[in-house]
Amino acid sequence: MSLAKRILEPGVSLPPERRRFSDRALKAMIVPLVIENVLQMIVGLADTMMASHAGEGVLTGVGLDNLIITVFIYLFTALSAGGAIVVSQYIGSRDRENANLSANQVFHISGLLSLACMALMLAFGPALIDAVFASKSEAVRNACKSYMWIVALSFPATAVYNAGAAVFRAMGQTRITMWVTLAGNIVNVIGNAIGVFVLHAGAAGVAWPTTISWYLNAAVMTWLCLGTPRGEAVLKRLKAEVKAKVTVRLSETLRLNPSMAGRILGVAVPNSIENTLFQASKVVISFLLLANLPDMHIDANSTGQTFWSLAACMGTAMGTVFITVIGQCVGAGDMGAADWYMRKLTRLSLVLATGWNILVMILCPLLLPLYDLPAETKGLILTVVAIHNLFSALVQPFSGPLSSGLRAAGDVQFTMWASIFATVVCRTFLSFLLVQWIRWPGDYEMGVIGIAIAMVLDWCIKGTMDILRFRSGKWKNRKLI
Repeated sequence: MSLAKRILEPGVSLPPERRRFSDRALKAMIVPLVIENVLQMIVGLADTMMASHAGEGVLTGVGLDNLIITVFIYLFTALSAGGAIVVSQYIGSRDRENANLSANQVFHISGLLSLACMALMLAFGPALIDAVFASKSEAVRNACKSYMWIVALSFPATAVYNAGAAVFRAMGQTRITMWVTLAGNIVNVIGNAIGVFVLHAGAAGVAWPTTISWYLNAAVMTWLCLGTPRGEAVLKRLKAEVKAKVTVRLSETLRLNPSMAGRILGVAVPNSIENTLFQASKVVISFLLLANLPDMHIDANSTGQTFWSLAACMGTAMGTVFITVIGQCVGAGDMGAADWYMRKLTRLSLVLATGWNILVMILCPLLLPLYDLPAETKGLILTVVAIHNLFSALVQPFSGPLSSGLRAAGDVQFTMWASIFATVVCRTFLSFLLVQWIRWPGDYEMGVIGIAIAMVLDWCIKGTMDILRFRSGKWKNRKLI
Protein backbone atom coordinates (compact mmCIF):
# COMPACT_ATOMS: atom_id res chain seq x y z
CA MET A 1 0.00 0.00 0.00
CA SER A 2 2.90 2.37 0.66
CA LEU A 3 4.01 1.98 -2.98
CA ALA A 4 0.52 2.76 -4.20
CA LYS A 5 0.27 5.74 -1.85
CA ARG A 6 3.49 7.20 -3.21
CA ILE A 7 2.33 7.03 -6.83
CA LEU A 8 -0.98 8.63 -5.85
CA GLU A 9 0.80 11.69 -4.49
CA PRO A 10 0.46 14.74 -6.78
CA GLY A 11 4.22 15.10 -7.25
CA VAL A 12 5.70 18.34 -8.60
CA SER A 13 3.08 20.96 -9.48
CA LEU A 14 2.50 21.49 -13.20
CA PRO A 15 1.98 25.10 -14.36
CA PRO A 16 -1.39 25.67 -16.09
CA GLU A 17 0.27 26.59 -19.39
CA ARG A 18 1.81 23.08 -19.62
CA ARG A 19 -1.46 21.27 -18.92
CA ARG A 20 -2.39 20.04 -22.38
CA PHE A 21 -5.71 18.59 -21.16
CA SER A 22 -8.07 20.44 -18.85
CA ASP A 23 -10.44 18.61 -16.52
CA ARG A 24 -13.22 19.40 -18.99
CA ALA A 25 -11.22 17.88 -21.86
CA LEU A 26 -10.53 14.73 -19.82
CA LYS A 27 -14.22 14.42 -19.00
CA ALA A 28 -15.07 14.84 -22.69
CA MET A 29 -12.84 11.84 -23.43
CA ILE A 30 -13.74 9.62 -20.48
CA VAL A 31 -17.54 9.83 -20.57
CA PRO A 32 -17.97 8.70 -24.22
CA LEU A 33 -15.39 5.94 -23.71
CA VAL A 34 -17.23 4.59 -20.68
CA ILE A 35 -20.56 4.76 -22.50
CA GLU A 36 -19.04 2.99 -25.53
CA ASN A 37 -17.58 0.21 -23.41
CA VAL A 38 -20.80 -0.19 -21.47
CA LEU A 39 -22.75 -0.43 -24.71
CA GLN A 40 -20.45 -3.19 -25.91
CA MET A 41 -20.83 -5.05 -22.65
CA ILE A 42 -24.61 -4.66 -22.70
CA VAL A 43 -24.58 -6.31 -26.10
CA GLY A 44 -22.44 -9.06 -24.59
CA LEU A 45 -25.03 -9.52 -21.85
CA ALA A 46 -27.78 -9.60 -24.47
CA ASP A 47 -25.82 -12.15 -26.52
CA THR A 48 -25.39 -14.53 -23.60
CA MET A 49 -28.96 -14.02 -22.40
CA MET A 50 -30.40 -14.83 -25.82
CA ALA A 51 -27.87 -17.62 -26.41
CA SER A 52 -29.18 -19.27 -23.24
CA HIS A 53 -32.59 -19.46 -24.97
CA ALA A 54 -31.22 -20.47 -28.41
CA GLY A 55 -31.21 -24.24 -27.95
CA GLU A 56 -29.23 -27.12 -26.51
CA GLY A 57 -25.53 -26.48 -26.15
CA VAL A 58 -25.59 -23.02 -27.74
CA LEU A 59 -24.56 -21.01 -24.66
CA THR A 60 -21.77 -23.45 -23.83
CA GLY A 61 -20.64 -23.56 -27.47
CA VAL A 62 -20.60 -19.78 -27.87
CA GLY A 63 -18.76 -19.42 -24.56
CA LEU A 64 -16.04 -21.86 -25.62
CA ASP A 65 -15.79 -20.27 -29.07
CA ASN A 66 -15.32 -16.80 -27.60
CA LEU A 67 -12.19 -18.00 -25.84
CA ILE A 68 -10.61 -18.54 -29.26
CA ILE A 69 -12.18 -15.59 -31.07
CA THR A 70 -11.11 -13.18 -28.33
CA VAL A 71 -7.46 -14.05 -29.08
CA PHE A 72 -7.89 -12.49 -32.52
CA ILE A 73 -9.89 -9.53 -31.24
CA TYR A 74 -7.12 -8.82 -28.71
CA LEU A 75 -4.60 -9.03 -31.55
CA PHE A 76 -6.48 -6.43 -33.62
CA THR A 77 -7.03 -4.21 -30.59
CA ALA A 78 -3.37 -4.38 -29.60
CA LEU A 79 -2.29 -3.46 -33.13
CA SER A 80 -4.62 -0.45 -33.26
CA ALA A 81 -3.54 0.63 -29.76
CA GLY A 82 0.07 0.54 -30.89
CA GLY A 83 -0.86 2.67 -33.86
CA ALA A 84 -2.74 5.09 -31.61
CA ILE A 85 0.40 5.59 -29.52
CA VAL A 86 2.47 6.54 -32.57
CA VAL A 87 -0.28 8.80 -33.97
CA SER A 88 -0.76 10.54 -30.61
CA GLN A 89 2.97 11.19 -30.26
CA TYR A 90 3.08 12.77 -33.73
CA ILE A 91 0.06 14.89 -32.79
CA GLY A 92 1.92 16.00 -29.66
CA SER A 93 4.96 16.95 -31.74
CA ARG A 94 2.68 18.84 -34.21
CA ASP A 95 3.93 16.70 -37.12
CA ARG A 96 0.69 16.38 -39.09
CA GLU A 97 2.30 14.78 -42.15
CA ASN A 98 3.65 11.83 -40.20
CA ALA A 99 0.46 11.66 -38.12
CA ASN A 100 -1.49 11.15 -41.36
CA LEU A 101 1.05 8.65 -42.67
CA SER A 102 0.99 6.61 -39.46
CA ALA A 103 -2.82 6.54 -39.49
CA ASN A 104 -2.84 5.19 -43.05
CA GLN A 105 -0.33 2.51 -42.13
CA VAL A 106 -2.48 1.36 -39.20
CA PHE A 107 -5.28 0.66 -41.70
CA HIS A 108 -2.89 -1.12 -44.08
CA ILE A 109 -1.36 -3.42 -41.48
CA SER A 110 -4.70 -4.13 -39.79
CA GLY A 111 -6.33 -5.09 -43.08
CA LEU A 112 -3.58 -7.52 -44.10
CA LEU A 113 -3.41 -9.15 -40.67
CA SER A 114 -7.18 -9.59 -40.41
CA LEU A 115 -7.46 -11.26 -43.82
CA ALA A 116 -4.76 -13.75 -42.84
CA CYS A 117 -6.50 -14.50 -39.53
CA MET A 118 -9.86 -14.97 -41.25
CA ALA A 119 -8.40 -17.41 -43.76
CA LEU A 120 -6.69 -19.31 -40.95
CA MET A 121 -9.88 -19.79 -38.95
CA LEU A 122 -12.05 -20.64 -41.95
CA ALA A 123 -9.55 -23.32 -42.98
CA PHE A 124 -8.66 -24.85 -39.63
CA GLY A 125 -11.36 -23.70 -37.17
CA PRO A 126 -13.63 -26.78 -37.44
CA ALA A 127 -10.73 -29.19 -37.03
CA LEU A 128 -9.51 -27.22 -34.00
CA ILE A 129 -12.94 -27.44 -32.38
CA ASP A 130 -13.14 -31.21 -32.96
CA ALA A 131 -9.65 -31.69 -31.50
CA VAL A 132 -9.98 -29.45 -28.47
CA PHE A 133 -13.62 -30.01 -27.54
CA ALA A 134 -13.76 -33.72 -28.32
CA SER A 135 -15.16 -34.43 -24.84
CA LYS A 136 -18.13 -32.14 -25.41
CA SER A 137 -21.49 -33.21 -26.82
CA GLU A 138 -22.21 -33.07 -30.52
CA ALA A 139 -24.71 -30.24 -29.92
CA VAL A 140 -22.02 -28.12 -28.25
CA ARG A 141 -19.47 -28.80 -31.00
CA ASN A 142 -21.97 -28.04 -33.75
CA ALA A 143 -22.83 -24.73 -32.07
CA CYS A 144 -19.09 -23.97 -31.83
CA LYS A 145 -18.51 -24.64 -35.53
CA SER A 146 -21.51 -22.61 -36.69
CA TYR A 147 -20.65 -19.59 -34.52
CA MET A 148 -16.92 -19.79 -35.32
CA TRP A 149 -17.35 -19.90 -39.10
CA ILE A 150 -19.72 -16.92 -39.22
CA VAL A 151 -17.87 -14.67 -36.76
CA ALA A 152 -14.52 -15.38 -38.48
CA LEU A 153 -15.97 -13.56 -41.50
CA SER A 154 -16.12 -10.40 -39.37
CA PHE A 155 -12.37 -10.28 -38.67
CA PRO A 156 -11.51 -7.77 -41.46
CA ALA A 157 -14.32 -5.46 -40.32
CA THR A 158 -13.29 -5.76 -36.68
CA ALA A 159 -9.68 -4.84 -37.50
CA VAL A 160 -10.63 -1.91 -39.76
CA TYR A 161 -13.05 -0.51 -37.18
CA ASN A 162 -10.35 -0.70 -34.49
CA ALA A 163 -7.92 1.09 -36.81
CA GLY A 164 -10.38 3.94 -37.38
CA ALA A 165 -11.29 4.11 -33.70
CA ALA A 166 -7.58 4.33 -32.83
CA VAL A 167 -7.17 7.37 -35.08
CA PHE A 168 -10.05 9.26 -33.46
CA ARG A 169 -8.98 8.31 -29.95
CA ALA A 170 -5.43 9.49 -30.64
CA MET A 171 -6.98 12.89 -31.44
CA GLY A 172 -8.84 12.76 -28.11
CA GLN A 173 -12.16 12.55 -29.95
CA THR A 174 -14.01 9.64 -28.35
CA ARG A 175 -17.51 10.94 -29.00
CA ILE A 176 -17.40 9.58 -32.57
CA THR A 177 -16.47 6.03 -31.60
CA MET A 178 -19.28 6.10 -29.04
CA TRP A 179 -21.93 6.99 -31.63
CA VAL A 180 -20.66 4.46 -34.16
CA THR A 181 -20.64 1.73 -31.51
CA LEU A 182 -24.17 2.67 -30.47
CA ALA A 183 -25.44 2.24 -34.04
CA GLY A 184 -23.71 -1.11 -34.45
CA ASN A 185 -24.94 -2.38 -31.10
CA ILE A 186 -28.55 -1.53 -31.92
CA VAL A 187 -28.24 -3.58 -35.11
CA ASN A 188 -26.65 -6.43 -33.14
CA VAL A 189 -29.30 -6.61 -30.42
CA ILE A 190 -32.23 -6.40 -32.85
CA GLY A 191 -30.59 -9.00 -35.07
CA ASN A 192 -30.04 -11.33 -32.11
CA ALA A 193 -33.69 -11.08 -31.11
CA ILE A 194 -34.81 -11.89 -34.65
CA GLY A 195 -32.28 -14.70 -35.10
CA VAL A 196 -33.06 -16.44 -31.80
CA PHE A 197 -36.75 -15.81 -31.13
CA VAL A 198 -38.18 -15.36 -34.66
CA LEU A 199 -35.98 -17.47 -36.94
CA HIS A 200 -34.92 -19.97 -34.23
CA ALA A 201 -31.52 -20.12 -35.95
CA GLY A 202 -29.54 -21.29 -32.90
CA ALA A 203 -25.88 -20.25 -32.80
CA ALA A 204 -26.13 -18.72 -36.29
CA GLY A 205 -28.91 -16.47 -35.02
CA VAL A 206 -26.43 -14.93 -32.58
CA ALA A 207 -23.41 -14.95 -34.91
CA TRP A 208 -24.77 -13.24 -38.04
CA PRO A 209 -25.93 -10.06 -36.27
CA THR A 210 -22.47 -9.77 -34.68
CA THR A 211 -20.76 -10.01 -38.07
CA ILE A 212 -23.17 -7.60 -39.78
CA SER A 213 -22.79 -5.01 -36.99
CA TRP A 214 -18.97 -5.11 -37.25
CA TYR A 215 -19.15 -4.40 -41.00
CA LEU A 216 -21.50 -1.50 -40.33
CA ASN A 217 -19.11 -0.08 -37.73
CA ALA A 218 -16.11 -0.49 -40.05
CA ALA A 219 -17.82 1.19 -43.00
CA VAL A 220 -18.95 4.22 -40.99
CA MET A 221 -15.63 4.65 -39.18
CA THR A 222 -13.60 4.43 -42.38
CA TRP A 223 -15.90 6.95 -44.09
CA LEU A 224 -15.41 9.43 -41.24
CA CYS A 225 -11.63 8.95 -41.29
CA LEU A 226 -11.48 9.75 -45.01
CA GLY A 227 -12.33 13.39 -44.31
CA THR A 228 -14.98 13.80 -47.03
CA PRO A 229 -17.13 16.97 -46.94
CA ARG A 230 -20.18 15.00 -45.83
CA GLY A 231 -18.13 13.24 -43.19
CA GLU A 232 -16.88 16.58 -41.90
CA ALA A 233 -20.48 17.81 -41.74
CA VAL A 234 -21.42 14.77 -39.66
CA LEU A 235 -18.55 15.49 -37.27
CA LYS A 236 -19.74 19.05 -36.81
CA ARG A 237 -23.32 17.94 -36.14
CA LEU A 238 -22.01 15.55 -33.49
CA LYS A 239 -20.04 18.47 -31.98
CA ALA A 240 -16.74 16.73 -32.64
CA GLU A 241 -14.27 19.55 -32.06
CA VAL A 242 -11.12 18.01 -33.50
CA LYS A 243 -8.19 20.33 -32.92
CA ALA A 244 -5.53 18.21 -34.61
CA LYS A 245 -7.31 16.52 -37.53
CA VAL A 246 -5.69 13.36 -38.83
CA THR A 247 -6.90 12.30 -42.26
CA VAL A 248 -6.84 8.91 -43.97
CA ARG A 249 -6.57 8.55 -47.76
CA LEU A 250 -7.87 5.34 -49.33
CA SER A 251 -5.03 5.18 -51.85
CA GLU A 252 -2.46 5.58 -49.08
CA THR A 253 -3.96 2.75 -47.01
CA LEU A 254 -3.15 0.38 -49.88
CA ARG A 255 0.56 1.27 -49.86
CA LEU A 256 3.14 -0.04 -47.45
CA ASN A 257 5.60 2.49 -46.03
CA PRO A 258 8.30 0.25 -44.51
CA SER A 259 9.79 2.91 -42.25
CA MET A 260 6.49 4.00 -40.69
CA ALA A 261 5.13 0.46 -40.58
CA GLY A 262 8.26 -0.60 -38.72
CA ARG A 263 7.78 2.22 -36.20
CA ILE A 264 4.17 1.18 -35.59
CA LEU A 265 5.05 -2.50 -35.35
CA GLY A 266 7.83 -1.61 -32.90
CA VAL A 267 5.04 -0.69 -30.50
CA ALA A 268 2.30 -2.96 -31.79
CA VAL A 269 4.26 -6.23 -31.83
CA PRO A 270 5.20 -6.19 -28.11
CA ASN A 271 1.68 -4.97 -27.37
CA SER A 272 0.23 -7.76 -29.54
CA ILE A 273 2.46 -10.38 -27.95
CA GLU A 274 1.43 -9.17 -24.51
CA ASN A 275 -2.30 -9.19 -25.27
CA THR A 276 -2.27 -12.35 -27.38
CA LEU A 277 -0.33 -14.34 -24.79
CA PHE A 278 -2.70 -13.02 -22.14
CA GLN A 279 -5.70 -14.38 -24.00
CA ALA A 280 -3.81 -17.51 -25.10
CA SER A 281 -3.08 -18.31 -21.45
CA LYS A 282 -6.81 -18.01 -20.76
CA VAL A 283 -7.48 -20.39 -23.64
CA VAL A 284 -4.95 -22.91 -22.30
CA ILE A 285 -6.49 -22.65 -18.85
CA SER A 286 -9.93 -23.14 -20.32
CA PHE A 287 -8.92 -26.04 -22.55
CA LEU A 288 -6.94 -27.93 -19.91
CA LEU A 289 -8.93 -26.96 -16.82
CA LEU A 290 -12.30 -25.38 -17.52
CA ALA A 291 -13.30 -27.67 -20.41
CA ASN A 292 -12.93 -30.69 -18.10
CA LEU A 293 -15.15 -29.19 -15.39
CA PRO A 294 -18.93 -29.67 -15.27
CA ASP A 295 -20.97 -27.51 -17.66
CA MET A 296 -22.12 -25.51 -14.63
CA HIS A 297 -18.59 -24.10 -14.27
CA ILE A 298 -18.31 -23.41 -18.02
CA ASP A 299 -21.62 -21.56 -18.03
CA ALA A 300 -20.62 -19.66 -14.87
CA ASN A 301 -17.33 -18.67 -16.49
CA SER A 302 -19.00 -17.63 -19.76
CA THR A 303 -21.64 -15.51 -18.02
CA GLY A 304 -19.19 -14.29 -15.38
CA GLN A 305 -16.83 -13.11 -18.13
CA THR A 306 -19.60 -10.82 -19.37
CA PHE A 307 -20.03 -9.26 -15.92
CA TRP A 308 -16.25 -9.08 -15.50
CA SER A 309 -15.98 -7.22 -18.79
CA LEU A 310 -18.75 -4.85 -17.72
CA ALA A 311 -16.92 -4.18 -14.45
CA ALA A 312 -13.66 -3.61 -16.34
CA CYS A 313 -15.23 -0.92 -18.57
CA MET A 314 -13.86 1.90 -16.46
CA GLY A 315 -10.33 0.53 -16.49
CA THR A 316 -10.50 -0.04 -20.26
CA ALA A 317 -11.74 3.50 -20.83
CA MET A 318 -9.03 5.01 -18.64
CA GLY A 319 -6.36 2.97 -20.42
CA THR A 320 -7.36 4.64 -23.68
CA VAL A 321 -7.22 8.07 -22.00
CA PHE A 322 -3.70 7.30 -20.75
CA ILE A 323 -2.59 6.49 -24.33
CA THR A 324 -3.91 9.78 -25.73
CA VAL A 325 -2.75 12.06 -22.90
CA ILE A 326 0.64 10.51 -22.15
CA GLY A 327 1.34 9.92 -25.84
CA GLN A 328 0.80 13.59 -26.70
CA CYS A 329 2.85 14.78 -23.70
CA VAL A 330 5.77 12.52 -24.63
CA GLY A 331 5.48 13.48 -28.31
CA ALA A 332 5.82 17.11 -27.25
CA GLY A 333 8.93 16.23 -25.23
CA ASP A 334 7.35 17.30 -21.93
CA MET A 335 8.19 14.42 -19.58
CA GLY A 336 7.30 16.51 -16.54
CA ALA A 337 3.75 16.82 -17.83
CA ALA A 338 3.69 13.10 -18.61
CA ASP A 339 4.71 12.32 -14.99
CA TRP A 340 2.09 14.70 -13.61
CA TYR A 341 -0.70 13.27 -15.76
CA MET A 342 0.34 9.70 -14.90
CA ARG A 343 -0.32 10.45 -11.24
CA LYS A 344 -3.49 12.44 -11.88
CA LEU A 345 -5.03 9.79 -14.16
CA THR A 346 -4.09 6.96 -11.79
CA ARG A 347 -5.87 8.70 -8.92
CA LEU A 348 -8.87 9.29 -11.14
CA SER A 349 -8.85 5.67 -12.31
CA LEU A 350 -8.92 4.41 -8.73
CA VAL A 351 -11.86 6.61 -7.74
CA LEU A 352 -13.91 5.85 -10.85
CA ALA A 353 -13.16 2.13 -10.79
CA THR A 354 -14.25 1.81 -7.17
CA GLY A 355 -17.61 3.49 -7.77
CA TRP A 356 -18.19 1.60 -11.01
CA ASN A 357 -17.43 -1.85 -9.57
CA ILE A 358 -19.78 -1.25 -6.64
CA LEU A 359 -22.53 -0.39 -9.13
CA VAL A 360 -21.91 -3.53 -11.22
CA MET A 361 -21.96 -5.70 -8.09
CA ILE A 362 -25.36 -4.23 -7.17
CA LEU A 363 -26.69 -4.87 -10.69
CA CYS A 364 -25.44 -8.46 -10.91
CA PRO A 365 -28.15 -10.15 -8.78
CA LEU A 366 -30.77 -8.00 -10.50
CA LEU A 367 -29.71 -9.16 -13.98
CA LEU A 368 -29.10 -12.85 -13.26
CA PRO A 369 -32.83 -13.76 -13.20
CA LEU A 370 -32.89 -12.89 -16.92
CA TYR A 371 -30.64 -15.89 -17.60
CA ASP A 372 -32.12 -19.33 -18.12
CA LEU A 373 -29.63 -20.98 -15.74
CA PRO A 374 -29.94 -23.21 -12.64
CA ALA A 375 -29.87 -21.53 -9.22
CA GLU A 376 -26.59 -23.25 -8.31
CA THR A 377 -24.91 -21.80 -11.42
CA LYS A 378 -26.21 -18.31 -10.60
CA GLY A 379 -24.78 -18.59 -7.07
CA LEU A 380 -21.41 -19.53 -8.53
CA ILE A 381 -21.58 -16.51 -10.85
CA LEU A 382 -22.24 -14.17 -7.92
CA THR A 383 -19.18 -15.55 -6.10
CA VAL A 384 -16.73 -15.10 -8.97
CA VAL A 385 -18.11 -11.64 -9.82
CA ALA A 386 -17.65 -10.52 -6.19
CA ILE A 387 -14.02 -11.71 -6.20
CA HIS A 388 -13.33 -9.98 -9.49
CA ASN A 389 -14.98 -6.67 -8.63
CA LEU A 390 -13.19 -6.20 -5.32
CA PHE A 391 -9.78 -6.39 -6.97
CA SER A 392 -10.93 -4.64 -10.15
CA ALA A 393 -11.69 -1.61 -7.98
CA LEU A 394 -8.58 -1.57 -5.78
CA VAL A 395 -5.79 -3.19 -7.82
CA GLN A 396 -6.60 -3.22 -11.53
CA PRO A 397 -6.07 0.58 -11.98
CA PHE A 398 -2.38 -0.07 -11.29
CA SER A 399 -2.04 -3.16 -13.50
CA GLY A 400 -4.18 -1.87 -16.40
CA PRO A 401 -4.46 1.90 -17.00
CA LEU A 402 -1.04 2.69 -15.48
CA SER A 403 0.50 0.04 -17.72
CA SER A 404 -1.12 1.76 -20.72
CA GLY A 405 0.56 4.98 -19.64
CA LEU A 406 3.98 3.33 -19.55
CA ARG A 407 3.29 1.84 -22.97
CA ALA A 408 2.21 5.22 -24.36
CA ALA A 409 5.54 6.65 -23.23
CA GLY A 410 7.31 4.00 -25.33
CA ASP A 411 8.19 1.60 -22.52
CA VAL A 412 6.68 -1.30 -24.45
CA GLN A 413 9.38 -3.88 -23.74
CA PHE A 414 8.89 -3.62 -19.99
CA THR A 415 5.10 -3.83 -20.15
CA MET A 416 5.37 -6.87 -22.43
CA TRP A 417 7.76 -8.82 -20.20
CA ALA A 418 5.92 -7.83 -17.04
CA SER A 419 2.66 -9.10 -18.50
CA ILE A 420 4.25 -12.32 -19.71
CA PHE A 421 5.61 -12.99 -16.24
CA ALA A 422 2.48 -12.00 -14.31
CA THR A 423 -0.12 -13.46 -16.65
CA VAL A 424 1.43 -16.28 -18.65
CA VAL A 425 3.59 -17.64 -15.84
CA CYS A 426 1.95 -16.65 -12.56
CA ARG A 427 -1.73 -16.77 -13.56
CA THR A 428 -1.37 -20.08 -15.40
CA PHE A 429 0.55 -21.71 -12.55
CA LEU A 430 -1.83 -20.39 -9.91
CA SER A 431 -4.87 -21.51 -11.92
CA PHE A 432 -3.62 -25.10 -12.07
CA LEU A 433 -2.61 -24.94 -8.41
CA LEU A 434 -5.99 -23.69 -7.21
CA VAL A 435 -8.19 -25.74 -9.53
CA GLN A 436 -6.41 -29.10 -9.50
CA TRP A 437 -4.51 -29.30 -6.24
CA ILE A 438 -6.31 -27.17 -3.66
CA ARG A 439 -9.83 -27.83 -2.45
CA TRP A 440 -12.30 -26.05 -0.21
CA PRO A 441 -13.13 -27.59 3.19
CA GLY A 442 -15.28 -30.65 2.60
CA ASP A 443 -13.21 -31.71 -0.43
CA TYR A 444 -15.14 -29.31 -2.69
CA GLU A 445 -13.48 -28.40 -6.00
CA MET A 446 -12.75 -24.69 -6.48
CA GLY A 447 -13.31 -24.87 -10.23
CA VAL A 448 -14.00 -21.46 -11.77
CA ILE A 449 -13.52 -19.81 -8.36
CA GLY A 450 -9.88 -20.88 -8.44
CA ILE A 451 -9.50 -19.38 -11.91
CA ALA A 452 -10.97 -16.08 -10.65
CA ILE A 453 -8.60 -15.98 -7.66
CA ALA A 454 -5.60 -16.67 -9.91
CA MET A 455 -6.69 -13.80 -12.16
CA VAL A 456 -6.80 -11.20 -9.38
CA LEU A 457 -3.46 -12.40 -7.95
CA ASP A 458 -2.02 -11.79 -11.43
CA TRP A 459 -3.24 -8.18 -11.15
CA CYS A 460 -1.55 -7.80 -7.77
CA ILE A 461 1.79 -8.96 -9.18
CA LYS A 462 1.52 -6.86 -12.35
CA GLY A 463 0.35 -3.78 -10.45
CA THR A 464 3.34 -3.96 -8.11
CA MET A 465 5.73 -4.23 -11.03
CA ASP A 466 4.14 -1.24 -12.82
CA ILE A 467 4.31 0.95 -9.72
CA LEU A 468 7.99 0.12 -9.19
CA ARG A 469 8.70 0.89 -12.84
CA PHE A 470 6.97 4.25 -12.62
CA ARG A 471 8.80 5.16 -9.44
CA SER A 472 12.17 4.28 -11.03
CA GLY A 473 11.67 6.85 -13.80
CA LYS A 474 13.20 4.51 -16.41
CA TRP A 475 10.06 4.78 -18.54
CA LYS A 476 11.08 8.37 -19.35
CA ASN A 477 14.14 7.22 -21.30
CA ARG A 478 12.29 5.49 -24.17
CA LYS A 479 11.86 7.14 -27.59
CA LEU A 480 9.49 6.21 -30.43
CA ILE A 481 9.55 9.12 -32.89
